[in-house]
Amino acid sequence: MSGMAPRELTLRGVVLGAVLTIVFTAANVYLGLRIGLTFATSIPAAVISMAVLRAFSGATIQENNIVQTIASSAGTLSAIVFVLPGLVMVGWWADFPYWESVAVIAVGGILGVMYSVPLRRALVTGSDLPYPEGVAAAEVLKVGAGVGGAEENRKGLAAVTAGGLLAALYPLLAKMKLAVEEVGGAFKVGTGGSMLTGGLSLALVGVGHLVGLGVGIAMLVGIVISFGILLPQLTAGGIPAGTELSEFVGTVFRQKIRFIGAGTIGVAAIWTLLRVIGPIVKGVTAAIAANRARSGAGMGSLDLTERDIPIGIVGGTILAAMIPIALLLADFATGGPVAAALGLSLITSVVYVLVAGIIIASVCGYMAGLIGASNSPISGVGILAALGISLLLLSLFGRGLGEDDTKALVAFALFVTAIVFGVATISNDNLQDLKTGQLVGATPWRQQVALVLGVLFGALVIPPILDLLNSTFGFQGAPGAGENALSAPQASLISAIAQGVLGGNLDWNLVGLGAAIGAGVILVDEILKRIGSRSLPPLAVGMGMYLPTSVTAMVILGAVLGHLYNGWAARQSAPGFAERMGVLTATGLIVGDSLFNIAYAAIVAATDNPDALAVVEDFPGALPFGVIAFGGIIAYAYWRMRRDSAVGSA
Repeated sequence: MSGMAPRELTLRGVVLGAVLTIVFTAANVYLGLRIGLTFATSIPAAVISMAVLRAFSGATIQENNIVQTIASSAGTLSAIVFVLPGLVMVGWWADFPYWESVAVIAVGGILGVMYSVPLRRALVTGSDLPYPEGVAAAEVLKVGAGVGGAEENRKGLAAVTAGGLLAALYPLLAKMKLAVEEVGGAFKVGTGGSMLTGGLSLALVGVGHLVGLGVGIAMLVGIVISFGILLPQLTAGGIPAGTELSEFVGTVFRQKIRFIGAGTIGVAAIWTLLRVIGPIVKGVTAAIAANRARSGAGMGSLDLTERDIPIGIVGGTILAAMIPIALLLADFATGGPVAAALGLSLITSVVYVLVAGIIIASVCGYMAGLIGASNSPISGVGILAALGISLLLLSLFGRGLGEDDTKALVAFALFVTAIVFGVATISNDNLQDLKTGQLVGATPWRQQVALVLGVLFGALVIPPILDLLNSTFGFQGAPGAGENALSAPQASLISAIAQGVLGGNLDWNLVGLGAAIGAGVILVDEILKRIGSRSLPPLAVGMGMYLPTSVTAMVILGAVLGHLYNGWAARQSAPGFAERMGVLTATGLIVGDSLFNIAYAAIVAATDNPDALAVVEDFPGALPFGVIAFGGIIAYAYWRMRRDSAVGSA
């Protein structure tokens, strides 16, 4: 038994975590809706926490860990935007009802925390999973708590700030109409066509830096498959009379290529599940046995670092959560076939959430340990969750329903998926944070309480941000969406799958083709792993196929730049410090770009003028100036990174 616990779960830490939650959640909500990717917030939250708490007496590494735990759980929960906007896209909601949205997000997130508590011993302390982001966050905390930590904290905070300011500069120029927001367009290929565009976003470059070259190459392979092979073939035969090339190619991409990409993502997600389910079952069995063996002696006999929330409280909370879930679903199911068979529908849906939650928490926790929370295929899990509940509802109510009844079923399927998705996002992040806690001597139950607090903070913040972005930009495919509508790619795909299954118009041939491509990519990936250290992540290939190049092109550029920078960093006298400076600057690029666009959305909402920041109507040099300015900002960011890292390494 250990001695007195160090200062850990404090009021100032909770308040600081709540403030960081607002910043990082806002950035992640925007990023997720724009490009379908979110970023891990643990490391920047840890750096900022250490810089702030250093001004107070008695700050400990465990207290800083609590701050990053709160901020990272809320930032991760923002991935709920991969599902919830679907209710607006299908025309069921016009906006996001505040308390209903808060309840869905909070209940799903708390379930995610509870489901992953029994997995800690199985997948964290009792496994050799690498947990790349959890280990990195722990290293940052350790450096900050050690000798010379103050200087690195100062430089790290400066890197995040500089990256943020640089990233906000370019979208400001674009909204002033002095620079373009993307380059490229559609072009003819034989009798058909294709399109290649690049969105000039520093956030995308930052994302690429963080995900790495392997993911970048896999996305490039996906682009070649979709835009180099499939799109020219599916548009062959000529452009319909009176139709613009860009409009025709874009329509084929949305209506066909995306479903092929969905098939690839789905197969990749299932393959991941099959690979991890054996170790998970063994690990959970061992964890239950360990808890039973220790239960007789009580929590007081355990070291601080082995004290979880008691399993009885965890199980009771999971079962108790089924009551508000049933009430939420009953309240949501007003009218339509679900209301007509409410009892059967509720029992089926609640059991589905209970069982799917257990499976998804295990899979997502394992994947976070394997490849990191940022790279985990959360969207693939969401697709499978939506497909599962849609097929269940189809078995209950069948096809041939009227348009209104089908719409009600689709909305209900999305609502259930949103709850399950909350479980997925938090269990994906929770074990990563618990790994950090294990490495810095944190008390698990205090971290688990902090994770619940982070979920509650995130749940309160996300709906108004969604409402702001919906009223300002709208979502592509939603009623009344404008040309600048956010793509919300995962929400669009998950909605389309639910509509296709329940409406009976899902083109399974396209999904099947994507599944076959996914199987081929999995085979190639396995061969590469056996003959060397190379890999071709199948989910990243699927994302490259599914997402427009306006998103993926700059991610690939960032992956290449990050690879080159990390190669340089490895040759420095303090390679870990140099690499972290790259991570922090890249994070700043993401946060700055995203927060600028949140602020811009607020300005547009207040003025009801999308051109509120414009200083010219039509600047003929916007394209060359934009490309030069964008390249210059990137060059300066990486030059500054190297300068500060080299000085720090001296």
